[in-house]
Amino acid sequence: MKFTSEEILETIGMIAEGKLDIRTVTLGISILDCSDPDPAICARKVREKILSKGADLSNKADFVADEYGLPIVNKRISVTPISLVVPVASPSAFVEVAHAVDRAAAEIGVDFVGGYTAMIQKGETSIDRALIEAMPEVLATTHRFCASVILASTKAGINMDGCYTMSKVMKETAERTAENDGIGCAKLVLFANPVEDNPFMAGGYYGVGEAESSILVGVSGPGAVRRALEKLGPDAGLGEVAETIKKTAFKITRAGELVGKKLAEQIGVAFGNLDLSLAPTSAEGDSVGQILETMGLAMPGAPGSTAALMMLNDAVKKGGLFASSSVGGLSGAFIPVSEDASMIKAVKVGAITLEKLEAMTSVCSVGLDMIAIPGDTSAETLAAIIADEMAIGCANHKTTAVRIIPAPGKKVGDSVHFGGLLGNAPIMPVNQVSAEKFVKRGGRIPAPLQSLKN
Repeated sequence: MKFTSEEILETIGMIAEGKLDIRTVTLGISILDCSDPDPAICARKVREKILSKGADLSNKADFVADEYGLPIVNKRISVTPISLVVPVASPSAFVEVAHAVDRAAAEIGVDFVGGYTAMIQKGETSIDRALIEAMPEVLATTHRFCASVILASTKAGINMDGCYTMSKVMKETAERTAENDGIGCAKLVLFANPVEDNPFMAGGYYGVGEAESSILVGVSGPGAVRRALEKLGPDAGLGEVAETIKKTAFKITRAGELVGKKLAEQIGVAFGNLDLSLAPTSAEGDSVGQILETMGLAMPGAPGSTAALMMLNDAVKKGGLFASSSVGGLSGAFIPVSEDASMIKAVKVGAITLEKLEAMTSVCSVGLDMIAIPGDTSAETLAAIIADEMAIGCANHKTTAVRIIPAPGKKVGDSVHFGGLLGNAPIMPVNQVSAEKFVKRGGRIPAPLQSLKN
């Protein structure tokens, strides 16, 4: 890959003024060969493999970041869903393996590990039930291990029993971590149509179709996109706006792929893919919401927000795909509330509601993300919110997700504070009209007509 001097100078400007960074390098590790009916042996095998494969990740990432002058913010690991690795229908077995994973992550200096994952979109096994039963304890007693549950897909429909079960798990997890505003729920993502090469947490896991081990890169540049649009000026047409976003995404992708391939070479694993997702932080200027404002909206949530977000998402994908043949993961615009200063401001003044966020998730990645709601929200209402988001994913054949925190003891007007990358969020109001009878019907919502494509 060759870069022109102009591209290099532009990238330097993106780093210095647009807060361009590599949001995460995630080392995917297959642990299928670590399965063992003895939980202690399984835990030991998993820990040893993570230590063996990931020992150099942090140091090599720092080396590559220094060599290219492009900051790498997070180093993470994703593993094969452990529901496929722990062949024992015992909650204690999953707790033991999860603690081993968490200790290994601490030893090698990564901030998160993904893969405490169950796949129950069409039904659950006794092993899935054991994993889910142990989930509140795992999320409350580990620091780095993240959980995800697949509840729906276009092919399978929506597991409504699973939605209800997970709403109760979310409430229990929030209570177990109440002293930290329910932070355990910030490590839990519920999915429709997930991808198996997602480098972002908390929903990342390493799919069974992936290589033995590979580097997955999440490159992010909302600040760089915003800066490019500011230079364009307020009078440019929307077609020109889309073209500018596309060109910026191209440059961001080129820089990210360079870093990813170099790191994979340094560690001695395959280069898996580059995820183009625009992932914001709470830092001023590093915001997807501010991109929407630069496009001309007074703030996120205004009429036109869904249209603007669709254009942003589409232009980012077009620019990235032209720049690299290794684009994968989620590759869209994230709109987490707690991690985006502009979104937080819009929620506080009432410009964004839960329903408006739900509408916006139909055109971007990934879903209702890092949203805090009153702790007394019923499990039935929470299950219905989850089901609505799963329906958007199923009907549109796209990845959608839910990461909601029912914050214990909190009500509308309060805030939760998680610190670091997870930020803080105002408590959002929830529609109080009951969905209890609908949720308690249970069963599975059949797959939509779009599933019949063979």
